[in-house]
Amino acid sequence: MRSLIGSHDICLVTLDTLRYDVAAELAATGRTPALTRLLPAGRWERRHSPASFTYAAHHAFFAGFLPTPTTPGRHVRLYAAAFPGSETAGDDTWVFDAPDLPTALAGQGYHTLCLGGVGFFNQRSPLGAVLPGLFTEAHWEPAFGVTAPDCLDAQLDRLEQVLPTVAPTRPLFTFLNVAALHQPNRHYRPGAERDDLTSHAAALEYVDGRIDRLVALLTSRGRPVFTIVCADHGTAYGEDGHTGHRIGHDVVWSVPYAHFTLPPGAP
Repeated sequence: MRSLIGSHDICLVTLDTLRYDVAAELAATGRTPALTRLLPAGRWERRHSPASFTYAAHHAFFAGFLPTPTTPGRHVRLYAAAFPGSETAGDDTWVFDAPDLPTALAGQGYHTLCLGGVGFFNQRSPLGAVLPGLFTEAHWEPAFGVTAPDCLDAQLDRLEQVLPTVAPTRPLFTFLNVAALHQPNRHYRPGAERDDLTSHAAALEYVDGRIDRLVALLTSRGRPVFTIVCADHGTAYGEDGHTGHRIGHDVVWSVPYAHFTLPPGAP
């Protein structure tokens, strides 16, 4: 990633609470065609999240600890906040002397943009302002949140408004936290009375239907966009008696991950 800094826009999309098993099944059965077209070899990579809930996971992500490959060994990271004793930086790891990725990219001339989703980005409390406060520009409104069925549409409407305000010669870091997968998600299945794996899957289908618009917006600036898409954690729907997350269960720790470069003007 070090070789891309300055020449590429960068985008990090977190599909909040998306389970790996659901993402993999929908990709394999053709139910998420837009996302699947973007994935290397058309498949999600199974990784382990560094944390079991949104706040902790995103602090780790911004410090350079993205979800870790599940195979044994030391895995070279894309970027990393410098600290003594780090053993997972390689030749193309972007190592920065800052506490977090948004601050480091701002120091390289990037405009940093946060489009929050779940409550840890809502700026309605000191806690909800910590993560958005890392960015030059941050947006949140109830229409972006977990109870809004059209949350991603509202975020993309805001992105479309913001993009023309950023000079095309200035690189852009866009962070998008998508709330649709998070409970409650029963509204994606008309008539459903509770959240379950089928409503979780339906939420991902809703997100997939908006991916082409997201790609068109990101690439409209005429710059290649290095893009990371992953979940921050999964969630339980009754497995071993568990519901929700912030627990040490495999369905929480296992997350889908991919990174790729979008060419300028990609459809």
